Amino acid sequence: MSSLSKDDHKRAVDAAAWLFNIVTSVGIIIVNKALMATYGFTFATTLTGLHFSVTTLMTLVLKSLGYVQSSHLPVADIIKFVFFANLSVVGMNVSLMWNSVGFYQIAKLSMIPVACLLEVVFDQMRYSRDTKLSILVVLLGVAICTVTDVSVSAKGFIAALVAVWSTTLQQYYVHSLQRKHSIGSFNLLANTAPPQAASLLILGPFMDYWLTDKRVDSYVYTFTSSMFIILSCAIAVGTNLSQFICIGRFTAVSFLVLGHMKTILVLILGFVFFGKDVLNPHVVVGMFVAVLGMIWYGHASSQPGGKERCQSPSNNKPAIEKSNEFNDKV
Repeated sequence: MSSLSKDDHKRAVDAAAWLFNIVTSVGIIIVNKALMATYGFTFATTLTGLHFSVTTLMTLVLKSLGYVQSSHLPVADIIKFVFFANLSVVGMNVSLMWNSVGFYQIAKLSMIPVACLLEVVFDQMRYSRDTKLSILVVLLGVAICTVTDVSVSAKGFIAALVAVWSTTLQQYYVHSLQRKHSIGSFNLLANTAPPQAASLLILGPFMDYWLTDKRVDSYVYTFTSSMFIILSCAIAVGTNLSQFICIGRFTAVSFLVLGHMKTILVLILGFVFFGKDVLNPHVVVGMFVAVLGMIWYGHASSQPGGKERCQSPSNNKPAIEKSNEFNDKV
């Protein structure tokens, strides 16, 4: 009975973590779309810096209340993480600017095979045939939904390459650092959010000026646009935290595969709220294929041998268990 109760608790926490991430991620996409398209606040890098600034304040408040334990990561690990995280933000923005939307979506899809490669090389992860096939089905379904025009230049390809590898490495390190140092999501976020906020607030205005030819200090802030910025920052706290929780509890590959549910929800909500003709037959077929692939992946990867680390004398296993026990309390 105790074992069943523990399994039920884990499944409930897993489901809550995924739901938290989906709601906050879709919410911030909709808010940012309105902020940029309707109110002209196109300073994406600076906005991300503001997101992590508010996240830093949240971690400081929780630490003062005793909900986050004091912990310190090696400076080298923090620098490495922040470097890839910031490179991801810049790389994704530049890739979107220099590439067609179709190639941008293909680049995002390629993060899953790259994440698989990282787990195979660094974690000695093995995937069953069904798990591999289910990932391909998800990729096919999302590609049908989102990939339309595909054109790419040499500089666009390089930008996409940097974006894909930096984003995937950042997400891999979210899981790796929690396992390596036996810390939970809150503690990792408390260590990485302050330097990421500071560096993005310094870099952001210059990067945004280069991308948009507009200065953030020249933007005319209205009451409504300011409220949208505050709302975006508030939702981003949940988005950042839920990403760390989900990747910490699972892996970067699972987060990327099942995370494509957010892509489907954004398409549906775009049709519902904005009335755009996006739900044509091939998009609906793509959604159906992608959802089937996600269900298949969830089943295949949870089976014995579906996704497992090779046996080794490493001490990683206790660290994983300790980290997950902490995350169960989140």
